[in-house]
Amino acid sequence: MIYKNFIDKLIPLIEKYHPFNLKYFKLIFTVVMIFLLGMGLLLGWFSTIKIREIVIEDFNQQQLMLARYAASQIENSIELLKRELTLLSLSPAIQYSEKPALINRMNITFLSAKYEGVREIKFIEDKIKNTYKVMEANKCIIKNLQNEDIEFLNWASLKQNKGKILFTEIIKCTDEDNSQKLIMKMVTPVWQVSIDESHPVATNKFSGALVFTVDVTHLVSKVAAKIMSGKTGYAWVIDNKGTFLYHEEKSFIGQNAFEARKAKKPTISFTRVNEIQKEKMLKGEEGTSWYISGWHRGVEGEIKKLIAYTPIKLKEEPEPVIWSIAVVAPISEVEGAIKTVHFQQMLLQGIIIFIILSVGFFVNFILVTWSNILEKEVAKKTVELKKSEERYRSLIENAEDIIFTLDSEGKITSMNKFGLEFFGNKESDIIGKNIVDIFIPDGEILMINVKQIFKTGESKQIIHKIILDNKDFWFNTNLRGLKDEKGNIYSILGIARDITDRKKMEEQSYYTEKLASLGTLAAGVAHEINNPLAIILGFTDILLEKLPQDSQEYDVLKTIEKQAINAKRIVENLLSFVRHKEHKEQLININDCVETVLAIMNNMIVINNIEVAKDLQQNLPFVKGDAGELQQVFFNIINNAIYVMKGGGILKISTRYDGEWVEISISDTGYGIPKEYRNRIFDPFFTTKEVGKGTGLGLWVSYNIVKKHNGIITFVTKTKEESEQTGTTFIVKLPPIKD
Repeated sequence: MIYKNFIDKLIPLIEKYHPFNLKYFKLIFTVVMIFLLGMGLLLGWFSTIKIREIVIEDFNQQQLMLARYAASQIENSIELLKRELTLLSLSPAIQYSEKPALINRMNITFLSAKYEGVREIKFIEDKIKNTYKVMEANKCIIKNLQNEDIEFLNWASLKQNKGKILFTEIIKCTDEDNSQKLIMKMVTPVWQVSIDESHPVATNKFSGALVFTVDVTHLVSKVAAKIMSGKTGYAWVIDNKGTFLYHEEKSFIGQNAFEARKAKKPTISFTRVNEIQKEKMLKGEEGTSWYISGWHRGVEGEIKKLIAYTPIKLKEEPEPVIWSIAVVAPISEVEGAIKTVHFQQMLLQGIIIFIILSVGFFVNFILVTWSNILEKEVAKKTVELKKSEERYRSLIENAEDIIFTLDSEGKITSMNKFGLEFFGNKESDIIGKNIVDIFIPDGEILMINVKQIFKTGESKQIIHKIILDNKDFWFNTNLRGLKDEKGNIYSILGIARDITDRKKMEEQSYYTEKLASLGTLAAGVAHEINNPLAIILGFTDILLEKLPQDSQEYDVLKTIEKQAINAKRIVENLLSFVRHKEHKEQLININDCVETVLAIMNNMIVINNIEVAKDLQQNLPFVKGDAGELQQVFFNIINNAIYVMKGGGILKISTRYDGEWVEISISDTGYGIPKEYRNRIFDPFFTTKEVGKGTGLGLWVSYNIVKKHNGIITFVTKTKEESEQTGTTFIVKLPPIKD
């Protein structure tokens, strides 16, 4: 109001003394402001895109550093094995087959190399064609040559291979205890080039071949398994053939990287990652990129991932052997940082634009005017503040909201009377406790927002759940930072309002509208079916009049007529069931209600191979009520019974009059209701069915209908833990109309 009065006085002065018309001034000012606003938004958009690219590139560079580190660790392990293999080949005990020194020397090397994945050391002696194997527990085995040993011996005997190391192809381990392991062998020739006391002069003769059997899975996983990019990123390794040597998805290990993903998720295209593997990784190149995956740590669906990859060089001469390691993480790892930066940037731009548009030309005048008013208001409010302090304290203590304060660690420092009564604890049991331990199960969500408020100073509003005594309560909690005289937040004020009833009403309204729509749709479909049925019956009747009754055609037409009438009856029952009616009380024959519902649900019963056993007492007393509503009760109970007897079962329905109540009993032979659910089955929106197959309203609606008819609904149930014969029986009791 003050600002408006000030402008109202200022405009006539401008119009009186300014040399040009105020109307044109307003137009030019508006155009300039719109232009500045548009430029600000455009620059903000381009800046957002650039920031996104920078953040993603920075994250990928960090992943690349992780990949390089892992690659260097694996290369170091390979170099260590190559060095151990070479040193062992230069031992005189090995070269001259000096036993038992040969065995002792192999055992010493095995003790050193087994931590790098060596599972076996074998020396193939050329002279007597024997092999000496050393493995775990200092066990040595001497055997005759195998086909593989002969191949290694032939390769090693060539002079051009002297001093070289052969890396064999990686194969799956055939040992049952290591079925998921991958094995590689390293082979080097042994020549008599060293000297000792027994051999003072080297003979330079060929002696044999040394073989390291390496557990590649252990060698790679001890490095790759420790790689963590962001919160959920991980590493995977492939060899020069494209075979997974390590992957977070254990079933991939040993499989072809180009085929394993497609086999797991055939509906997703892995073209991009396959191209990266083929054109980059298998060629020993290093780089960063992205690709689409079908899963990530248990979460399935199309997920965009960032990837950084680098080669692992086992050897380069004469034929290079190169593996490749990739570090990947979902792009969602960086989305949070991007959104935070984007929000801060947009907030800053908004402030600048607001200042330009609203404050620019008038800030000095407004500040002077407001300053005078504020001085008077502060003096007045200071006096009123002391008087109202006690009133506010009383309001807080008696408010029907949970009002509390928190410190920077999320510990509760105070709570009002209503909050203490809600949690059923004394003040000493609440104060000092962490909000995570009190606001179960969503305390972690509140704690995250508390930390953000201490960082940014921005208030938060969170809708969350509290479970107390196995009951669900929904709260709308506002969190606001309390600042000291320096503007620093020293505490958090929280006000939590119980919105459980509103939440239930919203959900009930949604499902009610959905059910009403389904009823309208069913009525429309039934109406459309009635039209062709009427035509079929009409023409059938005409043809019957023209044919003799003892003809074959007459019998066929009678069959058509019978089936059409049956279909029409089913449609009429469906229309009667879904048609909305006002609550209308009348005298009801309960047996007729049961028969109507069974006729409507007959198709579902037959499809699910369910046998119906009826025991309906004749001449039951009438019940006063709404037939449609009671049919809804029976429909809901029978529908649940059909659901728990998929594949077959017995549905028993009986009615009887015990002199006080008309009793309807509906039993199934399903798996029963677990004990932990029995006290909640009549709660609204409680369901044990899969998502999309139940609303949780059926038994709640049934309970309320029976209650409205002054009746009682109970149940008896047995699970397989309680009885060999499982199943559930719902019993509905209704008051009869007595003569």
